[in-house]
Amino acid sequence: MTMAAIWNGETLARSDDTVIVENNHYFPASDVQRGVLVPTETTSLCPWKGTANYYSINAGGAINEDAAWYYPEPKEEASRIKDRIAFWKGVEVVEE
Repeated sequence: MTMAAIWNGETLARSDDTVIVENNHYFPASDVQRGVLVPTETTSLCPWKGTANYYSINAGGAINEDAAWYYPEPKEEASRIKDRIAFWKGVEVVEE
């Protein structure tokens, strides 16, 4: 099953190797388009996954603040999402 993350008319990521955790598809970082992710200072803490860092998305001439996240050093229980990125804030994740 190939999944795609789409926002503002652009495909941000496409992969047949997503990992689903809490109803979110985590895409391998290598399957995310270069240049669409802008690092931010935002972080959040999940009790079992660890500390998430965020990216804003720059696509189609617009910015979607903090619309992607990843766990640079996930806790052991969440190790399968290391080096993976998930999306929200209006980003459509659809099966292709």
